[in-house]
Amino acid sequence: MAEITAQLVKQLRERTGAGMMECKSALQEAGGDLAAAEVVLRKRGQATAARKASRATRQGQIGSYIHPGAQLGVLLEVNCESDFVARTDEFKQLVHDLAMQVAAADPQFLRQQDVPAAVLAKEREIQRARALAEGKPEMVVDKIVEGRLSKFYEEVCLYEQPFIKDSTVTVGQLITATIAKTGENITVSRMVRFKVGDAAGGEKAAEG
Repeated sequence: MAEITAQLVKQLRERTGAGMMECKSALQEAGGDLAAAEVVLRKRGQATAARKASRATRQGQIGSYIHPGAQLGVLLEVNCESDFVARTDEFKQLVHDLAMQVAAADPQFLRQQDVPAAVLAKEREIQRARALAEGKPEMVVDKIVEGRLSKFYEEVCLYEQPFIKDSTVTVGQLITATIAKTGENITVSRMVRFKVGDAAGGEKAAEG
């Protein structure tokens, strides 16, 4: 096992934003491997988020981002459980990052479950026809379609998109990591992206 030095702990803290003791514990569990320790912290964050997922989020912030040139702008609402967490630097940074994500990646929906059944059925039909046109065997077409639907979700759903500042994590994982840091449930409830000349722009919100 590699020695768990203060420098190694510092590196992990800078990469993940987790607390010093959490980083040290993750490094010990990972045998001093920095990349493996990051995975350990992500799994812990996912477990924390799962436990808090049912808790109500009635506080939060409205975030905004205007791209240089003022041709593109975003508003979104990010919610947490308390006004205290809403005022923390971690939460404010998340809101800012999410607004930039929406500006850059133009998600059409928040989560997979927000994609309307009709949209999903049409996409499935398109991908099935495409696979057959490519000469794929009928017996594997359905598997190919499901794989391509996963890619579709990555493109159109905010939570599934690769984070613009670090493509090794999704936006959902970024939110999960912030839940672990703040100790509160966090959700994005709605977003709207405006682009000059784009009359089709509009609000995307979670169902319900």
